[in-house]
Amino acid sequence: MKYVDGFVLPVPKKNLQAYARMAKKAGKIWREHGALDYKECAGEDLNPKFGVPFPRMIKVKPGETVVFSYIVYKSRAHRDRVNAKVMKDPRITGMCDEKSMPFDPKRMAYGGFQTMVDA
Repeated sequence: MKYVDGFVLPVPKKNLQAYARMAKKAGKIWREHGALDYKECAGEDLNPKFGVPFPRMIKVKPGETVVFSYIVYKSRAHRDRVNAKVMKDPRITGMCDEKSMPFDPKRMAYGGFQTMVDA
């Protein structure tokens, strides 16, 4: 079964375009190094009638929205190999200065997930 890295993070709405530009570059790099799929999704319908809304879960501040992202791999071992290459890629290391990022990386939620259903 495939393996997925998932991310949820608050992004200031005023920085969404800058975030999208950064994410587009990052997605290209992950795909070049072997990721099967890379998606970045900006919140649009964030007030469901059930469950815990993402904005409350990650404590968005006024003027922020939620970005949900995921990267798909063949397996966890494949993820580990791809991410090792990505983290050594100078194009990524050049984007990793916390002061110039369009979001606060300390508020990002992240985890690796084994696929249970692939319908």
